[in-house]
Amino acid sequence: MNQWLITIQQFGIPILFVLGGIGLGLYVDKKLLKRLKVIIKRKTGKGGDLTYNSFKGLTIIWFTLGGCYLASIFLTFKGAVVVHRALYAVFLLSITLLISRLALGFLQFYSSREGTSTMLTSLFETITKIFILTIGILITLESLNIPLGPILATLGVGSLSLGLALKEPLANLISGISIITSKKIRPQDYIKLHTGEEGYVVDVELKYTVIREIMGNLLVIPNSQLIASSFKNYALPENKMLIPIKVGISYDSDLEKVEAITLKVAKETLAEVAGGEAEYEPFLRYERFDYFSIEFTVYLQIQEFYDHLIITHEFIKRLYKRYQTEGIKIPFPIKNAYVANENSDSIL
Repeated sequence: MNQWLITIQQFGIPILFVLGGIGLGLYVDKKLLKRLKVIIKRKTGKGGDLTYNSFKGLTIIWFTLGGCYLASIFLTFKGAVVVHRALYAVFLLSITLLISRLALGFLQFYSSREGTSTMLTSLFETITKIFILTIGILITLESLNIPLGPILATLGVGSLSLGLALKEPLANLISGISIITSKKIRPQDYIKLHTGEEGYVVDVELKYTVIREIMGNLLVIPNSQLIASSFKNYALPENKMLIPIKVGISYDSDLEKVEAITLKVAKETLAEVAGGEAEYEPFLRYERFDYFSIEFTVYLQIQEFYDHLIITHEFIKRLYKRYQTEGIKIPFPIKNAYVANENSDSIL
């Protein structure tokens, strides 16, 4: 009986410490963190989500480690020092994970703020995670008195061999980093490649840049291919842009009247149709005497590239209707047809 009591005292209390740590961790993670999230969210908005997502799951690990540490104190065995170091290493790694989550959370919060042009990409997130985790692992190894010199030397030789074997993936990775740092291509920018592909940039990943066409299809382009080609970015230096719309009128038109009416319709279109820049003053320029009409171009400003579809659509409808009301003619090409007369050699 006494032996059972000794056994229970020797192992029961340490087990209770471990189970108690797990239980407290679950309570803090499921209850207290959610309450803290609500309180912070009331005061700072998105800060509650950032805090909750960063600490979620880690409190269970910390309380469990605390329970294991207390349990190891009650247990008398030779490997206690090794266990303490292992617990300390796990704690340092969990802190590293917390810092990584907080860093990514702050970057996401900053990039999503209104008026901020910088958007976070998957590649940048991955690089940030790898950097922070690498530093954390090195600090953990150093705290365990594990020499880093041989490890770094081995990694250096291995990296050289790996680099030769993975030449193409590494080229895409470096190209992706160059794309991000140059800021010439950002998520949500509308770009057009010299090969004809165009669309909105969705993300810059480790190997590819993903572009979504207006029709909804996704284009997956290797980073090295994208950075080696020429392209046009319709979102730089700003999203606002001019769109030219060509118009032709008949030779018997009053050009002053045509200009006044056209600009009035253009101004109304920009002010009333979503996507137009209401404060902008549109203008037109006569360009040439064509074969059957006098041609000119109207310039309107839109808020971003996709808006040119609806603005062009509405402007043409309104201008055509107004020209009909004002008696302004839009001529169409006329071609003389010559038909051979079978009964004679003349041409009609």
